[in-house]
Amino acid sequence: MNFTLSDEQKLLQDSVDRFVEKEYAFDARRKILESDLGFSRDNWASFAELGWLAAPLPEDHGGLSGSAVDVAVIMEGLGRGLVLEPYVPSVVLGGGLVAAAGNDEQKARILPAVAEGTMLLAFAHVEPQARFDLFDIQCSATVDGDGFVLSGDKSVVFYGDSADTLIVAARTAGGQRDRDGIGLFIVAADAAGVSRRPYPTVDGLRGAEVHLENARVAAADVLGAPGDALAVIETVVDRAITAVCAEALGAMEVLIKMTQEHLKTREQFGVPIGAFQVLQHKVVDMFTAHELSKALTYRAAAAMSSGDATERARAASAAKTQVGRAGKFIGQSAVQLHGGMGMTDELSVGHYFKRLSMIDVQFGNADHHLSRFADIG
Repeated sequence: MNFTLSDEQKLLQDSVDRFVEKEYAFDARRKILESDLGFSRDNWASFAELGWLAAPLPEDHGGLSGSAVDVAVIMEGLGRGLVLEPYVPSVVLGGGLVAAAGNDEQKARILPAVAEGTMLLAFAHVEPQARFDLFDIQCSATVDGDGFVLSGDKSVVFYGDSADTLIVAARTAGGQRDRDGIGLFIVAADAAGVSRRPYPTVDGLRGAEVHLENARVAAADVLGAPGDALAVIETVVDRAITAVCAEALGAMEVLIKMTQEHLKTREQFGVPIGAFQVLQHKVVDMFTAHELSKALTYRAAAAMSSGDATERARAASAAKTQVGRAGKFIGQSAVQLHGGMGMTDELSVGHYFKRLSMIDVQFGNADHHLSRFADIG
């Protein structure tokens, strides 16, 4: 399979790299991290102007109809800068769900605003008891007149505190772990019956616990058939998995380059420590792990356009398994080879390692996806 980027994708890659180099120096990122929102509205507006927010959204509704490979190119560049803006929660997940399951009125109402950067979406799906199982849902959606009433709790809703609109997965029928009976609902974040408890995550992102208590949803805000949403959720989450795998590629690449530079300049016994063969072998192993991760990630991105759901799922899980293991190895190795300074908050090495660690568990860790890959068969 040919993974050579097209001329348009190379230009996209260059635009992301220029932005990161100009706007996301480590000190600038620290200031954004310490802000009230945890990301920059100005940067988000720049994303819109550059067309990144519109990239994966349908052309008929303000997007550019870009592919999962285009998104991977963007995310790999954002990963190099540990960019904090909520691209995956709002565009890939939220926008992806509306694009996949919404009717024309819902798409026209929401997607242009997402592409323009004037509406932030968040996907409220994960529940405390579910771990990584997308079908494990207790949150209920009960018929009420021509609409529904939602009640339940959602955990780790990324950027749920700053989102304007939540896409909530809730159960309309069946038992807690049934695959059928799951619906998607558009809920205003400030609607009656919705409460949010925000908090920072280990890697510097923002999450929220969302509690729904008799939150009413009109019929016009139901995405697709009320009980048949799981297939759409799985497809969009696989796209999000590919996106965060690409983000991890960028983070791993930076860690390897930083480690190589450190080995060239740090001296021990009167010579650069990079002269020691055992450390050279370690860096080669880091590079090999990154390259294998890159091959599987871009293979998964290409598979997202396949009409074969099994192929998409297997490719996403293969990439997630490899990236989870490689991220852990490269992060640990970078910290170890930097010595004591690798543990300090002042050096960016530890921040990259934290993000890679969180990417491993986001949407399911390496062990979960290895089992999923085997089960899909």
